[in-house]
Amino acid sequence: MEIKKSKKPIKYDDAIRIMEKRLHNINNGVADELVWILEHEEIYTAGKNHKDSEIIDKSIKIVKTKRGGKITYHGPGQLICYFVIDLKKRKKDIRKFISLIEKSIITTLKFYKIKTFADRNNVGIWYNDKSGIKKVAAIGLRVSKWIAYHGFSINICNDLRKYDAIIPCGINDRGVTNLKKIKNQNYKEIEKKLIEIFTSNLKN
Repeated sequence: MEIKKSKKPIKYDDAIRIMEKRLHNINNGVADELVWILEHEEIYTAGKNHKDSEIIDKSIKIVKTKRGGKITYHGPGQLICYFVIDLKKRKKDIRKFISLIEKSIITTLKFYKIKTFADRNNVGIWYNDKSGIKKVAAIGLRVSKWIAYHGFSINICNDLRKYDAIIPCGINDRGVTNLKKIKNQNYKEIEKKLIEIFTSNLKN
């Protein structure tokens, strides 16, 4: 398995091309699986299940993608973990794989003394503060020939005002938050911790 970390922001289209090429090569048995930590330049993306009514600010540009899920925002201050993982090497169980991702994020945030939870009806990772339930991590993936790709994002110190332009993930009765707002501490090592926990869970 290749672990890749990009220091400079990666353009969304470039990331998709790299993942799709890797998927093709894994299918042909000529490449390793990939776990890739990166950050995107500012962009709104829409999964296959999105509705136009979820776009509040009609002036923003929306990039349509092949992943599942609805509309979300990516930008500076957000950790993105993309992957290309061969589920044929594991149990061919998409729900179990999503649970593995949820568990990896929750365990990582527990290390920072932040208690979060998954919700079967609303995919993602959630934090409950005094003002209500808010999303801190989003998950969106696609499976092709039992190879899972795309990934998940964790809000660390991103600009939450950007979510005002959309109904994030199509959920209008819950908010969005980030780790700095929950607990203002040093998250410098979070990438390392996340990779350690996620790759360990993939082996089990």
